[in-house]
Amino acid sequence: MTKTQYYVAASIDGFIADRDNGLDWLMQFGFDEFTADYQAFLADVGVVVMGSRTYEFVLGEGAEKWAYPEQTTWVLTSRELPTVAGGDIRMSQGDVATLHEDWVAAAGGKNIWIVGGGVVAAQVADAGLLDEILLTTMPVVLGAGAPLLPVSGISDTFELVSTQLFPSGAIGAVYRTRR
Repeated sequence: MTKTQYYVAASIDGFIADRDNGLDWLMQFGFDEFTADYQAFLADVGVVVMGSRTYEFVLGEGAEKWAYPEQTTWVLTSRELPTVAGGDIRMSQGDVATLHEDWVAAAGGKNIWIVGGGVVAAQVADAGLLDEILLTTMPVVLGAGAPLLPVSGISDTFELVSTQLFPSGAIGAVYRTRR
C-alpha cells in the first residue's frame, strides 16, 4: 500500500532551513552516517513531491542530471521553472488532495515522499493525506527559519514507531498517523 511520507531533517527548535533559507547548518553534519538509511528509504519511493524553492535548491547544487531519476517528480509551482535531463519532472499547481490521486497512480505501489518544504508538507497534512513523518532532529538550534510543519490547525495524532540515535547526536524518529 502506498504511503505518503514526509522525510525531513530539522533543528532542535523545529526549523528545516535557516532564516536565509539556507542549509549550511545541516550540511555541516555530512551525510555518511545517514547514507544507508536514506538509500533504503529511497528504494521504496516511486514519487517525490516538492515546492519550487526546494526544486531550485536541488538545481542550484550544480545538478547536471536529476537527483531522483528513478522517481516521478512533482514540483508544486505557479512559475515557469527550468528542467534538467534525466528525470520525469512535472510542474503542477492546484489542490494537493486532487493531485494526490495522480501521485498514488504514478507511484506504482511505492511510496510518495514529500521532500519539501514545510509548506508543501503542511498542505498534505492539512488535507489528511500524510501517513508518516520520518524526522531526523539535528543537534543544532537555529532560532528562526522555515518551520518544520506549519499546519493550519491541530493535526491528526501520531504514534512513535521507531527511534535511532546517530553518532553525530542526531535522532531519527518515525511517526505514523493514527487514523
